[in-house]
Amino acid sequence: MIKEVVVLQKWTWAFTFTFSSDKMLQGRFRLRILSAVLLSLIVIVGWSSVPVAESALGVNWGTVSFHKLKPSTVVDLLQDNKISKVKLFDADPDSLQALMGSGIQVMIGVPNEMLAALSSSTAASDSWVRQNVSRYMRKNGVDIRYIAVGNEPFLSSYSGQFQSYVMPALLNLQQSLAKVNLASYVKLVVPCNADAYESSLPSQGAFRPELTQIMTQLVSFLNSNGSPFVVNIYPFLSLYGSSDFPQDYAFFEGTSHPVTDGSNVYYNAFDGNFDTLVAALSKLGYGQMPIAIGEIGWPTDGAISGNLTAARVFNRGLINHVLSNKGTPLRPGVPPLDVYLFSLLDEGAKSTLPGNFERHWGIFSFDGQAKYPLNLGLGGRGLKNARKVEYLPSRWCVANPSRDLSDVANHMKLACGVADCTTLTYGGSCNGIGAKGNISYAFNSYYQLQMQNERSCDFDGLGMVTFLDPSIGECRFLVGVTDTRSSSSSSSSSSSSSSSPEYRRWVIVWMLIAWRVWFFVL
Repeated sequence: MIKEVVVLQKWTWAFTFTFSSDKMLQGRFRLRILSAVLLSLIVIVGWSSVPVAESALGVNWGTVSFHKLKPSTVVDLLQDNKISKVKLFDADPDSLQALMGSGIQVMIGVPNEMLAALSSSTAASDSWVRQNVSRYMRKNGVDIRYIAVGNEPFLSSYSGQFQSYVMPALLNLQQSLAKVNLASYVKLVVPCNADAYESSLPSQGAFRPELTQIMTQLVSFLNSNGSPFVVNIYPFLSLYGSSDFPQDYAFFEGTSHPVTDGSNVYYNAFDGNFDTLVAALSKLGYGQMPIAIGEIGWPTDGAISGNLTAARVFNRGLINHVLSNKGTPLRPGVPPLDVYLFSLLDEGAKSTLPGNFERHWGIFSFDGQAKYPLNLGLGGRGLKNARKVEYLPSRWCVANPSRDLSDVANHMKLACGVADCTTLTYGGSCNGIGAKGNISYAFNSYYQLQMQNERSCDFDGLGMVTFLDPSIGECRFLVGVTDTRSSSSSSSSSSSSSSSPEYRRWVIVWMLIAWRVWFFVL
């Protein structure tokens, strides 16, 4: 902003000098020039406040949860925390309805299971775009910027299951967007797992041999359409999966195990992973392709290394690192295009196949309450909790202390087979609360999932309802939320305000028109 004003001051001085030295100028023409300078000042100042494509922090909003907040409550949570970008894993109509008029930039997703259908015909892709994109792209609608075509479709564990569908689906969706005049605004991307490339040193990075052909096609498509390469990077998984991985290298606080790669030295896993991708793209001839981080984060429970302290240190370090614009050794001064934290909320119904930590990635708990202090660097000092959360009554189901609990095993198995008991496992926050505590936690998790139905706390007389919170230390016994879906927009999603990007763009257009009118009429 200061730079633009200095330039304008020099420009205005030049006009003033010419104006005072040329005595042939008449009053009306002088007025035209002064008017032009004044309006140009307004335009430049106004233009400097218009959002442009720049590096920004967003979040992933997953909805695989037993206890779902109203979508309107989640949108309020995003806005209260000044989060302007959100990534969805599908095109959930309730979520999109709540996002209408919010001004939040959205990435919607095409699940892997839909790739085959969308690759089969343009009729299928036309229908998908009509139903999930163009119907929301209107005045006071949803600002959809990206469509994620698949989610890590090249993951090695998929054994190529979705690989052949990706490019045909991309081409069909691009045609469908063009038909509704959205191809230049809504960009198609393919979020890739970091296992798509490999190397012992970042500078030697290359895509897996079996992916070379399709990656060449993909990056060519992305480049021709102005889309970034989206990658998911998880230093936590590197640490979790290898006992030899240096713990301090996973964070941003410095390490005693730096990686030396020629003249470059890497002090954290993120930079090393990122530059491995840069090198892989360079080998295909696209070394300058913009890169966005689709998922990155740290879990708070379910593993020894997954805890509140570690999550706070990692996310704080990540945010400071990205917002410093330091970049990486292969891209100095060039941070990722966008970074989407994983995740906004805990998702208690996710599969635990990767690990029990999989349900605990949120910077907020399932009910929108901040887990730890964190400055997102978006203008706020810390995380703000969700407002107007509709909880069930404050009561819990616990083990009946007057009953013999020796035959509780089958009831525990039933409860934890349905509800989430991952915090009870080794490394979990509730692992040390004792046998009776474990039973009570399991009973309560099931009870809350059943919306506190009285019969769901019976367990053949082994359970009882209490109105005293049985939470112990960091082990929180939850109270469920009312699972009411809201398709109406929240109060913050009503009509557009004068601070919206669309409003400012139109103001500037009219300023330019006024400049022309003033110059030729005065």
